[in-house]
Amino acid sequence: MLRGIHHVAVICGDYAASKAFYTDVLGLAVVAEHYREARDSWKLDLALPDGGRLELFSFPGAPPRPTRPEARGLRHLAFAVDDVEAWRRHLMAAGVEVEAIRVDPYTDRRFTFFADPDGLPLEFYEVPRVDGAPSGP
Repeated sequence: MLRGIHHVAVICGDYAASKAFYTDVLGLAVVAEHYREARDSWKLDLALPDGGRLELFSFPGAPPRPTRPEARGLRHLAFAVDDVEAWRRHLMAAGVEVEAIRVDPYTDRRFTFFADPDGLPLEFYEVPRVDGAPSGP
């Protein structure tokens, strides 16, 4: 039986820029970071608040993504957030281009798209908390 997604792996063009984006801008916590000499590659494990992981890799000479977002394979990575507008303001203050907020016609939930330093399409999808906890970045 499948129990959920354990991790999503992303290959970075500029490892330092991606590490700064995912830790400083998105606020993900570093679980582990390893340099793999045989591959001349870094591997960074980041914790998601729900227990999942995001893995960042550096590989010399990795080709860029062919198109955005309609290439075969992973279309985009969506993060559940409490307040999409607060996150949009946070990203814009950090110099990240963010699309206008839209509303999913099937769920009536708000969402927006932006990109990481390599152009990987990312989404914030609003799933309000029911426990009254603070929302936003």
